[in-house]
Amino acid sequence: MPFSADDLQAIWLTLKLASLSTVLLLLLATPLAWWLATSGSRWRAPVGAVVALPLVLPPTVLGFYLLVSLGPQGWGGQLTQALGLGLLPFTFGGLVLGSVIYSLPFAVQPLQHAFSAIGTRPMEVAATLRARPLDAFFSVALPLARPGFITAAILSFAHTVGEFGVVLMIGGNIPQQTRVVSTQIYGHVEAMDYTQAHWLAGAMVAFSFAVLLGLALLNRRAPRVLM
Repeated sequence: MPFSADDLQAIWLTLKLASLSTVLLLLLATPLAWWLATSGSRWRAPVGAVVALPLVLPPTVLGFYLLVSLGPQGWGGQLTQALGLGLLPFTFGGLVLGSVIYSLPFAVQPLQHAFSAIGTRPMEVAATLRARPLDAFFSVALPLARPGFITAAILSFAHTVGEFGVVLMIGGNIPQQTRVVSTQIYGHVEAMDYTQAHWLAGAMVAFSFAVLLGLALLNRRAPRVLM
């Protein structure tokens, strides 16, 4: 068998992390993307810039500040301890939080583009039919933005799977707790076990290719909504 028991554990933890992070990202990104797509507030540009920061920040920088803020002396760490959650660094919960923050633009931007592509006409028609704004959002905007949700989910999941810098900084490399595929590959390379590193790295290459191919096919079917 090409994968060891530790490799399989890392793969399972990675899939668990990516699945949970994707669900949380979609829940968080949907109202945020709608606001960015429809709001005329002067805060729209600064908020959009903050959301996009993980696209340009080195992952280690983001991971470092998360580690400091969530540590025992940081404001985040003091808050989680006051809430009875303990400290999040070097835990699976810390990985989830770091993944959600790091992958946020990969969820928000496709949804923002999808909502912007809808335009105001469908919502105006719904209003003339006496649909309340919330009803129109769920019955009109969300179905029309479905391709954007698919793209956001795929990108969020794939980006979480491929994380390394943030994961290593906030979670470390603890077996069965925070050791995911990317850090498992790093461990194999450190141990000069290139054969196992090749198997896992090859699986990541195949996965990345499948994601890009799937997005290309989706873009051909819905070029106006997807990124």
